[in-house]
Amino acid sequence: MKSKRLVIKINKPVSKVFEFVTNPINTPKWVESITAEETNETPPRQGTIYRNQNRAGEWSEYEMTKFEQNKMFILSNRRNAYHVEYTLIPIDANTTELEYYEWVDEGNLTEPFTMGTLEKLELVLEKSDS
Repeated sequence: MKSKRLVIKINKPVSKVFEFVTNPINTPKWVESITAEETNETPPRQGTIYRNQNRAGEWSEYEMTKFEQNKMFILSNRRNAYHVEYTLIPIDANTTELEYYEWVDEGNLTEPFTMGTLEKLELVLEKSDS
């Protein structure tokens, strides 16, 4: 599989969802395979570098190659031609549709997200005060 698209509705405003998913401190709260994440700058913008560490202690680096505040962003790993796009669509003032789309330029996705990952994001976000 070269790409995967997942969609979920989250009972939080777009701005809260966007802020949560772009904050590196939150990533280990909802992505089981990530133990730590950091960026070279905050707030994020096009060109921001994200680094995350997996359970084996290995680090990966991603560049924010596209960024539209509270609308969408793309993170790209140039080493393995992997990309992920988050698109946020307001359903109403307190509900957001999040589309998660990941793809590779060559080969196949090695560990694509599952709906369970997005459901954990939904659970963590909806329980948070932010």
